[in-house]
Amino acid sequence: MRMKAQQSEDENMSELRLAANARPNFLALATVVAFSGAVSAAPPNPENNVYFGAVHVHTSWSFDGFTNGSKTTPLDAYAWAQGKPITGSGGPDIQIKTPLDFYMVSEHAEFMGVFNQMANPDSPLSKNELAKGVTSPDPATRMATFTNILRDMSAGKRDPQLTNPVLGRAVWAEIVKAADANYVPGKFTTFAGFEWTSNPKKRNLHRVVVFRDTKHLPDLVLSALDSDDPETLWKWMDDLRSTGATLLAIPHNANASDGRMFELTKFDGSPIDAAYNKKRAANEPLYEITQIKGTSETHPVLSPTDEFANFEQWDYTLSADAERPTQRKGSFARQALLDGMSQAAGGAGNPFKYGFIGDSDTHNAAGTVEEFNYTGKFGFENDARSRLTGFPGQPAKQIQQVQEFSSGGLAGVWAPENTREAIFDAMMRKETFGTSGPMIKVRFFGSFDYAKGDIKRADFVKTAYAKGVAMGSDLKPGAGKSPTFLVMAAKDPKSGNLDRVQIVKGWLDATGKQQEKIYNVAWSGERKLDSKGNLPAVGNTVDLNTATYTDKIGAVQLAAAWTDPAFKKNERAFYYARVLEIPTPRWNTYDAVRQKMAPLTTVVATIQERAWSSPIWYAPH
Repeated sequence: MRMKAQQSEDENMSELRLAANARPNFLALATVVAFSGAVSAAPPNPENNVYFGAVHVHTSWSFDGFTNGSKTTPLDAYAWAQGKPITGSGGPDIQIKTPLDFYMVSEHAEFMGVFNQMANPDSPLSKNELAKGVTSPDPATRMATFTNILRDMSAGKRDPQLTNPVLGRAVWAEIVKAADANYVPGKFTTFAGFEWTSNPKKRNLHRVVVFRDTKHLPDLVLSALDSDDPETLWKWMDDLRSTGATLLAIPHNANASDGRMFELTKFDGSPIDAAYNKKRAANEPLYEITQIKGTSETHPVLSPTDEFANFEQWDYTLSADAERPTQRKGSFARQALLDGMSQAAGGAGNPFKYGFIGDSDTHNAAGTVEEFNYTGKFGFENDARSRLTGFPGQPAKQIQQVQEFSSGGLAGVWAPENTREAIFDAMMRKETFGTSGPMIKVRFFGSFDYAKGDIKRADFVKTAYAKGVAMGSDLKPGAGKSPTFLVMAAKDPKSGNLDRVQIVKGWLDATGKQQEKIYNVAWSGERKLDSKGNLPAVGNTVDLNTATYTDKIGAVQLAAAWTDPAFKKNERAFYYARVLEIPTPRWNTYDAVRQKMAPLTTVVATIQERAWSSPIWYAPH
């Protein structure tokens, strides 16, 4: 049986390699997949356009943004996303090289707009005992003050002086006003939203909340200071729907939750059940798989056979004390997908049926996703030397945390047009993907009816939609045959070539045991798979002395038609595509060369940027 399976897989690989090298047809396809950027008003595209953006963005109006040196505003954020230069908070001006298509300022609901008022002598908040530390010119003093605030918040302590609902309503109204003022349908989309910042005992349970429009908004957003329990947030969201609002929540940084984000118990410790699972799935269609505070796809402990599992592991709880988590299960998306299927197989429904996006979590308006153009998460990091070596008085553990920050990710969305409604609806149906920063374009479809040659058709996208389903969808059971998946990927012109495309499969075997396997399905060059399906490394052209690389290796675009060689019609499964670039310099290497410093030895010098499609799920009748 093993020999037959291997033969089937070898034949499959040979066919998909042909598909990957079908350049003329794939280039025809690329005309459908327009590059990101400002677009003129046009009729909606039924085959969908790709749009890149972020909905997880903070400015000085968030308590931790202001306390850590940010001087930016929501208007600065929207100006930056559209390609305009903005003034840095202690460093040079900040400007993105490739403007984004959509953006949302999502200030923390907790203390919203309070801390920057401490710098206003006309505000009573300037007389608060915290004001001296919050507004100190010394970054070490501000950091120490922030650390204490975060500790109190995690412990559930609440200062009534810092939770003024009158100020909260006024600040929220200004945030909405800034979003509306910058919304240009067809060209640049903004959303109204916020972050609900549950952080019990320093365990991250944060969600970003996004509203489809600004017609039915609450006058005050929900704070985790009122309740740390996610079910409270979901009830609040349901109550708003009864008044006409349309909204969704996006959890993030499960890697900093110490097993709590995807735990199989409710907030009070009781087991999750069908009612809980249904409520969670209805409110949270997406998960933010990567951002500044690391990537939470999987972990080497959970996926020991995945050679690329150890990627941007920001291994801390959400505290300013450099505390390490101990629980891996419940902290990563792939394991959550498996646990969700186990819940569904048990008849309780799937609470973790997430599509994927990437995002920023900048606290200085600029989601600096470009590795070569990185300006940090917090305001004090606008200065490159502060990013690399810290500021005077900063604890060594905190310096290490900053060095380990990623450059942030991007959300990729396939939508018919660049409008609030179209992009939000694409998020709800999960036709989304995440990247670690570059504008890598990914399409992923599945069906029991695709032919191998469909990947080479000039009308590939039309055929893919007509005969199958896109990422984020469910496969309908076929007539006993294996499903075929069509995947395409195109590089970001400002980033490295592509190394490979993989399909990650997770499934429940006949005994209900969780399984996973990674298949290499398309790759650059003349490399060949070994007997176990492993692919040799693509190579590395990075020069650490100059922070440069060449595209002599890798491919501009890759495509494949892949049929699952081990499919069993009675086994639940999910599939998602993962696309890897060739190695390129990490942001700290670019900084070190510009500062004429030796490369850091505390973090990696190079990075293989990547993208993840939303999954496609299969369940038997």
